[in-house]
Amino acid sequence: MACVVSCVPSCVRLAPMTARGWIALNRFGLGATPADAPPADPRQWLIGQFARFDPAPPALAQAGTSAAMIAELAKYREAIRAAKASGEQAAIAKKASRGFLRQGYLAQSSARIVSALTAPAPFAERLAHFWANHFAVSADKQVTIGLAGLLEFEAIRPNLARSFTDMWLAVMRHPAMLLYLDQAQSIGPNAPAARMAALRGRTLGLNENLAREALELHSLGVRTGYTQADVTELARALTGWTVGGFARGVPRRLVSDADVPGRFLFRPAMHEPGPRTVLGRRYDQPGEGQARAILTDLARRPETATHIATKLARHFIADDPPPAAVARLAAAFQRSQGDLPTVYRALVESPEAWAPAPAKFKSPWDWAISAMRAVGATTADKGIVGALIELGQPIWRPGSPAGWTDTSGTWAGPDALVRRVEVAQRIAQVVPQTIDARALGPRLLGPLGAATARALAAADS
Repeated sequence: MACVVSCVPSCVRLAPMTARGWIALNRFGLGATPADAPPADPRQWLIGQFARFDPAPPALAQAGTSAAMIAELAKYREAIRAAKASGEQAAIAKKASRGFLRQGYLAQSSARIVSALTAPAPFAERLAHFWANHFAVSADKQVTIGLAGLLEFEAIRPNLARSFTDMWLAVMRHPAMLLYLDQAQSIGPNAPAARMAALRGRTLGLNENLAREALELHSLGVRTGYTQADVTELARALTGWTVGGFARGVPRRLVSDADVPGRFLFRPAMHEPGPRTVLGRRYDQPGEGQARAILTDLARRPETATHIATKLARHFIADDPPPAAVARLAAAFQRSQGDLPTVYRALVESPEAWAPAPAKFKSPWDWAISAMRAVGATTADKGIVGALIELGQPIWRPGSPAGWTDTSGTWAGPDALVRRVEVAQRIAQVVPQTIDARALGPRLLGPLGAATARALAAADS
């Protein structure tokens, strides 16, 4: 049962050379399918996946776009305003808009599941999930319920094999991030929009949420020497970064009818004028270029290299990342100025990643996907989204910008294991009777240990 519940191949004992093919499929990928054979050259199989990774596979075609979701969000906000005056009719419109956004979330969730089940490049697919959790937004908020998945589809996947700077800038400009962390309405205290509002007795304020998470979560990491003054200065530099079709708090005369819903927009009237100083460096660039220059420098700092290296090593190698592996990944990050394929290659070439002893416990998402791949599933059963809620990891809903934790202590508690057993039983009920677990186990994990083989042989069905 241990292998069924955790999908950690502790029940597998292989010779070192034989083990590497199964490690490539299970530790780096999304779990083997019945049709998969362990690759003869595991490292090259993994590295070669970036050439065949499709950032926009057919499964994502029905996921919608940010433009459609922002347009519907604008209708939703208008319905809220109208509801105060016209009652029942506006309430119906409000309910319809909320339903549209909810359907968008479900369509995106299904698209992600199908893409994971059918991925021809599962290591690359797994990395897309890693980065979506690193740059986490949560669909718990009304403004992001229809946008959280699109951050992964529109900003992360297209930049998976580019630089960290490219990916981060795309994430920071995406409407999901700008709305989730309240950046879209952040206005500099001395910006023209703030002065105009003050003439009418209104106060429009600076919001530091995105700036804080950019330093603490996205780049440098906690306790790396930045100060509250750095947070405030970055927040001032980011003012004006907003979303077309979303004009909350902005005087109407500053909004153009040409704004494209869902597209990144820089509004000069919201931007705090003047130079900024972050981590001791002065930035005199005007307008949008100021924050872009700061973020580019942050992306290339050694603290960022170490932070990203630690998280990658924790995700793929061990809860307590081996220092040598972290140092190797950080060095590759710095040497290449954040070129992500160079960092991925360093991960694949790290000997610690190929240790035969299992050191990770799969999260509910990774476990559910690998379980479905194991029985040859290729479609998103309606129950899987609900099962992930039951298992404690609903898709794109971590509840905070820190994302889901990546250590076994979060997922390996007794109650969590019981829930996995229950979900595994439901999966087993729809598996064709022609599938024999005694034969399937070795095809997924390699030769099974004696205790596991005896347990399978003794099972009732």
